[in-house]
Amino acid sequence: MQPIRLGIMGFGRVGRQLYQLAVQDERFEVVAISDIGSPGILHNLLTKTDHDLDVKLENNHLVSERGRTRLMSVDRPTETPWDVFDVDVVIEATGRFRSLADLTAHIENGAPRVVLSALPEEEVDRVILYGVNEADAESGDQIISAGSASTSATALVLKIITDAFPVEQATMTSVHAYTSDQSLQDYAGPDYRRSRSGAENIIPNATPALHWVQQVLPVLDGKLSAYALNVPVQVGSMLDLTIAFSEPDIDVNSFNQLFISAEKERPALLKTTGDPIVSSDVKGISQSLLVDLLGTMKAGNRMMKMLAWHETLGHSKRILDVVGVYADMGNDTKKEAS
Repeated sequence: MQPIRLGIMGFGRVGRQLYQLAVQDERFEVVAISDIGSPGILHNLLTKTDHDLDVKLENNHLVSERGRTRLMSVDRPTETPWDVFDVDVVIEATGRFRSLADLTAHIENGAPRVVLSALPEEEVDRVILYGVNEADAESGDQIISAGSASTSATALVLKIITDAFPVEQATMTSVHAYTSDQSLQDYAGPDYRRSRSGAENIIPNATPALHWVQQVLPVLDGKLSAYALNVPVQVGSMLDLTIAFSEPDIDVNSFNQLFISAEKERPALLKTTGDPIVSSDVKGISQSLLVDLLGTMKAGNRMMKMLAWHETLGHSKRILDVVGVYADMGNDTKKEAS
């Protein structure tokens, strides 16, 4: 079987994780990377992130045992010549280009499919949160969002709960590590709170996860509320969930057992821990979700409160899982284009 030829736009934290994972996975071949950074700096950041990764820089190419990857200094999707590299899929990992027009530009420049590493600004062909609704994927989909780390984690935990118990209401607070679009110092940005230093402040935020989780899990339509707090932590994010059930008498042990059983069924997606962990302990977790069993507590007769953790490595793995779902269907869009 021929490997899936990947193009990656954006070589920040998620882009580098995608490359690191792909070069260790025979399903994939990364043929081109598009980023505004110079090749030397991109290579340096890559090797500083993973000291065990044996990748050299040769004439604007990253060279590993798995092959050669062309580095292109390109600013926008409209400027990236994906047709030259005969890619099967482009992963849009900049976090900047989430509009339908920008994503369509990748298609127009030769990418049969685009998988967005974030949530889209508007409706696209499909939002696939791997582990939750990958069965909804269709071979004709061209522009797909793989969600975000917090959206995938929230949807996964709520799917496990709603499959077992009738939920009356749920509320989620995403306590999120700061991101590259936040400034380190106070700087005029898109709104008042986002203009404050991400390294010094807890910043309250709205989250688009609310809309997309309800779309993927319609059983929660009108029953979910969500909020976000960006905190001055570099790695390791947490979900603080409170669930009100339609029926009483759900105890902490039976609630935690839901996730212990789910871990046995799909260990690549979910882990549980009974250790008293903190955010830095989450670094390197490749699952979408790490359920903190010590954080579960009964809150009244019909309410349960829980904590769960995630980081971007798990999301990067799920992005590649989404790419794999479509590859298993056969690349119908590429056949049609040719």
